[in-house]
Amino acid sequence: MGDAGEGLVDADARIQELMDQRDADRKAKANTVIVDAQAAERAYSKQLVRASLKEQLAAATHPVRRAQLEAAIKDIEK
Repeated sequence: MGDAGEGLVDADARIQELMDQRDADRKAKANTVIVDAQAAERAYSKQLVRASLKEQLAAATHPVRRAQLEAAIKDIEK
């Protein structure tokens, strides 16, 4: 009977390990989604700023201002 009791303890330990692993996997997946959402938000923000700068560049007539805007666009595109 001692062996049967050990088998139940081992099974409980394995079940607990599997549950812990699944929880860790869920947490890792949840964190990945948040990071991806943040990266997507940053990329979208860069697109908006780039579009705004290009509009300003199209309207700018002063050479110094045009150079500033061109430098800003190059910096964003890096």
